[in-house]
Parts: sequence; structure tokens; C-alpha cells
Amino acid sequence: MSHVLAAVAWPYANGPRHIGHVSGFGVPSDVFSRYMRMAGHDVLMVSGTDEHGTPIQVQADKEGVTPRELADRYNRVIVEDLHGLGLSYDLFTRTTTRNHYAVVQELFEGLYANGYIVAKTTLGAISPSTGRTLPDRYIEGTCPICGYDSARGDQCDNCGNQLDPSDLIDPKSKINGETPKFVETEHFFLDLPGFVSALNSWLDTREGWRPNVLRFSKNLVDDLQPRAITRDLEWGVPIPLADWKDRTDKRIYVWFDAVIGYLSASVEWARRTGDPEAWRRWWSADGEGKDAAAYYFMGKDNIVFHSVIWPALLLGYSGEGDRGGEPGPRGRLNLPTEVVSSEYLTMEGKKFSSSRAVVIYVRDFLERYDADALRYFIAAAGPESNDTDFTWAEFLRRNNDELVAGWGNLVNRSISMAAKNFGEIPALADPTPEDQALLATVRAGFQSVGELIGKHRQKAAIGEAMRIVAEVNKYLSDQAPWKLKAAEEKPRQGTILHVALQAVSDCNRLLTPFLPHSAQKIHELLGGTGVHAPQPRIEEVDDLDGGPSYPILTGDYTAGAKWEPADVVAGTPLAAPKPVFRKLDPSVVEEELARLGG
Repeated sequence: MSHVLAAVAWPYANGPRHIGHVSGFGVPSDVFSRYMRMAGHDVLMVSGTDEHGTPIQVQADKEGVTPRELADRYNRVIVEDLHGLGLSYDLFTRTTTRNHYAVVQELFEGLYANGYIVAKTTLGAISPSTGRTLPDRYIEGTCPICGYDSARGDQCDNCGNQLDPSDLIDPKSKINGETPKFVETEHFFLDLPGFVSALNSWLDTREGWRPNVLRFSKNLVDDLQPRAITRDLEWGVPIPLADWKDRTDKRIYVWFDAVIGYLSASVEWARRTGDPEAWRRWWSADGEGKDAAAYYFMGKDNIVFHSVIWPALLLGYSGEGDRGGEPGPRGRLNLPTEVVSSEYLTMEGKKFSSSRAVVIYVRDFLERYDADALRYFIAAAGPESNDTDFTWAEFLRRNNDELVAGWGNLVNRSISMAAKNFGEIPALADPTPEDQALLATVRAGFQSVGELIGKHRQKAAIGEAMRIVAEVNKYLSDQAPWKLKAAEEKPRQGTILHVALQAVSDCNRLLTPFLPHSAQKIHELLGGTGVHAPQPRIEEVDDLDGGPSYPILTGDYTAGAKWEPADVVAGTPLAAPKPVFRKLDPSVVEEELARLGG
């Protein structure tokens, strides 16, 4: 057994999340984590809501509440939505905990001590009408490098280069359209050029990454510039230096504190288990965690933070940047094993946009449709390696033709026939070469499907699982057990149904990481008891260090099915099943398009 960290991008708590968000960070990370647990690995899946930065402040001002009140509201909404999807976090927390503040400040101090954080006077963008600092991402203009006319103040999404707001040609505030005023201000910068050699050496050792992620990351490294990590803000983590910690007008900026959340969440999880040092099994490069693997899941707009900036922070804290240094109090920390980035999901040919009502929020989706129907669509047709368009017609087709008519029909007819004719799982008597060939085909899926999930090829993995389902459906049609009605044909009918039920049971395991809610139901329809696919739970907890209470996602995932065949037991009672999946009426397409305004 090995230790596997599943580090999942932190959803921003300025509003509810839509299905495009969870297609990038949520479902892929959960499929991977569930599979790795079933395969016997010790998985730690962590994340939380990202709650600092000016966007929260701007939204709070608009709604007439404090930033904390806004973050509290949307933290709870997001926790409930991710719970509804069945995302199996060991800890889903938030960045406004005292624990998170302490870990962020500790990494800041370690980087500062090693000379990788430096003070500089710079030009900061101010809103002329409010006097408030404008966040980099809230300033848009023309990129001075490639000429793209919608570049942000922190980076250009067209050419991928790092930018400062003052670099932009004709910059404008996205908040109110005014031209920002640039004033001199002192801030701390992460000296990214001090990591060029170390980052290049590390990236050169990366194997198995999606080519676009590795290529994009390498292209960024040689052009790295110092990047501001503090801002003129009231909302954020205080700067932990003597002349700065009591200031209310300067804070550590959100991009710096959010990526450290992977470590702080692991530390919080360990503290909550009663073993405060348990986080080291996934993080300590010199001790228990030296053989651990760490996989980071996000959408492609977050690649730079996970493949360049977060590794730079880890290298600097560990004393392994280009200028060396000493490891901080937590020792040398593990770098990412792989950065697993998804592309964008669009909707009916348009980019998701809450303001333009081109959106469906997770909560609204789950009120009308089953969680596993969305999970299936994301796994089978999501933006794994290409931008993908979500259309209601395609969602309906995949639900009805693949999930219901393919997998659901196989489950229903095999259990129905066995329940009607035997009332139990019938005995296996004199299996034929056809029977044995089918069982061998299904059992080979544990290797083929598992390897694909392990390589983050989930679209191919669920395709392979559904190909095996089709083989079982064909076997049942070819063998036609419903035609065997004579008394002397009963043993053969029983054998066919035993083989079919064994295949259904094994296929259910192959699909469990993708479809955990239905997998539990199918396990029970086959006469199984206990937990087959563990689910997360929401807990209200107190801040470990005296802050306000908040909800977390957590769970006990030690029980459940293993990634291996398990023999069904002849004589297990069976009842007539209810359909596991819902067939959708074609009218839902027009209804949903009407909700989108056509």
C-alpha cells in the first residue's frame, strides 16, 4: 500500500459553483480517489473553499454584508453541493480557519528566511471612485506581448505569460469600467527567477503528464518575473513580520494563501484525527512520506499556480531553490507527482456565464437529476483533454441510451429473471466455454479499466467498462435464458443467470468509482449488505484554534468494495428490482433550453 495525496482545486466562495467547475476539479478527483482506495492505497483527498481576496470584498460590498458573512454563506452552499455529488473528501475545509492562517504564515516566514521573498516598491492599481485596491484579475486590457485584447492583470490566457496590471495596454476595471489609477506602494514579492533552474530540473523529471500541461509549464519557467504576494487589502491573512503583522491595510494575497491550503488542510485533517503528525505520511520528503505520490486536480486556468508557483513555494521552503537555504520547521516537503488539468466545459456552445444566465448550478442540477447521471456525463464526455460542450440533448442521449438502456437494463433484466424464476442467485452448474469466456472478459476489466483510471484517462476507462457491459448484454441475449422453460432446462437457465449476475456484480465494481450512488443500490439488489461505496458526510465543527465554527466534508472510506472480483453466492435471496436509473423524457431538453432563454 502506498500513500496517495489527491489535492483538489479550491472553489472560490463568492457564489455557487456550476457544473463546469465540478467537471474540472470535482468529479475527476473523486473517481481517481475512489479507485485508488479500492485498489488498496492510503488516500488523503483534501480541499476547501478559497475565501480571501478582493473579489469576495467586492461581492460583499454589493450585497451589503461583511466578507466573512458572504464566505460563510457560500462555503455552506458549496459544501452541500459537493456532498450531493458524493465527492469523497477526507477533509473539505476553508481558508479562513486559524489553522490555515498559521500554516500560511509559517511558509511565508520560511521563504522569507531563505531569501525568496523580497520587499519592493511597485505600482498598485486603485479604483479612482472608491480608493480601494483593484485585484489583478479585475483589470483587463490588451496584452503587451501577444496583443490579446482580453488579457487579465495577472496573466494573459492567450499566450500564458505572467503580467502586472500596469503592463496592460488600455487597462480597464472589470468592476465598473473605469481606468485604474496606479500609485506607488510597498509590497512583498516571491522572487520567482530564483527558482528557474530548480523548476526546470524538476519539470524535466516529470513523466506521464498530459502533454499540454507539461509543455505550457516549461514555456512559462524561463520568463518568470518576481510576483507580488501581498496587497493593499483588509481581507486576508496578516503578514507575519514585526513591522507588518499589526497593519490592517496590508494582507497576504489570495493566490499565495490558497495553494498552501493543500498543506494546511492536510494538517487540519491530521489534528482532527487525533494524530497531529499524520500529515507527514503524505508530505514529508525525508521521512514517512518520501515514497508518497501527490496528484493535483484543476481546470486549465489554474495550471500555472500548480505546476510552477506552488512547486516554487515548496522548493523555497525546503531550501531547494536556486539560492539554497534551510528547510523550515516542517522539513522538506514533497513536490507534486502530477498536475492533472482538465480543459473547459462550455454550455450549449457558449462559455459559462452567471451574469448572462448561461449556467446551471450544481444545486439546481441535483434538484432535477440524479448525481450519477451528471457524474456519468462528465466521465464519458467531459473536458478531460479537449474543451467539451455540454448540451441538454447530449445529456439526455447519454443518460437514456447508455446509462439506462445499457447498464441499467442489464442490471434490471438479469436480477428480474433470477428473482422471478429462482427467488435467489441460482447455482452454477457445468459452465460452458461461452460462460467462462464472458467471466474472463469481465475480470480482465479490473486491469484494463484500473490502468486507465490510474493514468487519468477516465473517458477511456468508463468507455472500456461500458464496452464490457455491452459484452454481458450480448451474452444474455445470445444465451436467451427466458426460452429455457422445461424442467430439464432449469439447471442451464440457472447457470446462465448465475454467470450474468456474477458479471453484473463485477461490472458494478468497475463502475463504482464513477457511479457510487447507484453502485451501492446495485450491491443491495444483488443481496449484498453493508457499505459498498462509502459516501461523505457533512459535520459542523469548531475551529481548532478558537475561530468560528463551520461545516466540513469528511467520511470513513476504509469500508467498501475492493478493486477485485468477488464471487456471488448461490442461494442469496433476490427480490424483483426497481430501476436504478431514471429514463428522461425528451421534453426536458426544451424545458432546460427555455430556462436558458432558448
